[in-house]
Amino acid sequence: MNDDVVETDVLIVGAGLSGIGAAYRLQQERPGDSYAILEQRSAIGGTWDLFRYPGVRSDSDMFTLSYPFRPWRGEKSLADGESIRTYIRDTAREAGIDRHIRFDTTVSAAEWSSADQRWTVRTSRGEWRAKFVYLCAGYYSYDRGYQPDFPGLADYAGTFVHPQAWPEDLDHTGKRVVVIGSGATAVTLVPAMAEKAEHVTMLQRSPSYLTALPPRDGFADTLRRRLPAGLAHRIVRAKNIAVTQAFYQLARRRPTLVRKTLRRMALRFLDEQAVDQHFTPRYEPWDQRLCVVPGADFYKVVRAGDASVVTDHIDTFTEKGIRLASGEELTADIVVSATGLRMLPLGGLSLSVDGEPVTLADTYSYRGLMLSGVPNLAYCIGYTNASWTLRADLSSRYVTRLLTHLEKHGYDSAAPTTPAAMERRPLLDLTSGYVQRSIDAFPHQGTAAPWRVTQNYVVDLVQMSRADLAEDMVFTPARSLQEV
Repeated sequence: MNDDVVETDVLIVGAGLSGIGAAYRLQQERPGDSYAILEQRSAIGGTWDLFRYPGVRSDSDMFTLSYPFRPWRGEKSLADGESIRTYIRDTAREAGIDRHIRFDTTVSAAEWSSADQRWTVRTSRGEWRAKFVYLCAGYYSYDRGYQPDFPGLADYAGTFVHPQAWPEDLDHTGKRVVVIGSGATAVTLVPAMAEKAEHVTMLQRSPSYLTALPPRDGFADTLRRRLPAGLAHRIVRAKNIAVTQAFYQLARRRPTLVRKTLRRMALRFLDEQAVDQHFTPRYEPWDQRLCVVPGADFYKVVRAGDASVVTDHIDTFTEKGIRLASGEELTADIVVSATGLRMLPLGGLSLSVDGEPVTLADTYSYRGLMLSGVPNLAYCIGYTNASWTLRADLSSRYVTRLLTHLEKHGYDSAAPTTPAAMERRPLLDLTSGYVQRSIDAFPHQGTAAPWRVTQNYVVDLVQMSRADLAEDMVFTPARSLQEV
């Protein structure tokens, strides 16, 4: 593409799970709109194309992580990264969405002009002008993950790697491996690497809650043998949504009961001392995202002795490994720093409205997908307590409703406007380190609809499908009507 300005009705940023789903909804509901997808990377898939570490998989079931309009036909309910990547690419190809993607295009800025009622979007490959911009780039940096400044790291003679930048040629066969971290990535890496490694040690500062789920859904397998694929998918999807939401609500309202349940699950595989020391967190269930272990694989490799868990703090790296605060030294040929994501709001692009920069931390989130005072722009952030796609699809459907409302009533733009006084709350309510490090740079939420983010799919499904599109919204009539 040359440096000429390209015009389109809708510009989608990101060709991952959210962006492809958004394009599908736009094609179905607004077939007359022109659109393009700008993708920083050279391939479809987003998160699932970026992460290539051993065992990478979803910790959400595929019947809710997949699109409601395209049934998941894979065998596993908790699928591996390659299967998810293939599913997204196939969806894009079958719907003709791949023809609208501009790869290797990094978006740096978006500037709104009220005079033109258009966005000018600046990219590494020229400028675009669009009536509406939909940001589907997630909320973390694709360039690098979060990396603490470990003391003595320069002295370490082994291989040091972050899961977000996994080397293709890294061979861990017969090696002693230490995985630093206790989140979803760590509990995925440990059993996957234990298959070939001499031994894998997970080093954690504090424990996390784990829950074991079957890698396959027996109920889904039975239904898919007896019912058409679409109908079976809808039934299993509804069942999984109900179960997930019920468990989350139980955890928030009866945390002691859920804590005991998760403890009993761990005791099926490990002794009481190990559970007390390494698998009893200080926080309540769902204060941080719950880690899922398919088929209890993590517990099984620990029980078998192929992996172990150490709960301690790092004093310093040494030439041969890591010396802990307790004085113990962990010898390692490979150290994996599974220390989390570096959160980045709106993919890192800068926003301005009529020449005035938008400070995201000063804005409020409207219905969890638009920004106060910013016209014709939406962003996609999924649920923290359920599958990302559930929220992403609701957001995409809302965007198409809003675009139709603008067209029907002769409006050029819509900008959410906050009430005079409203309490500010963090956009995400998790206590996880990766959230707490960066959440102050994100938009805030309020305390009442439409400014409150519920993290409840059932509530959102009802509210967003019936939402008053004019509530707390300022519309600008089309220029042709203003001139009359």
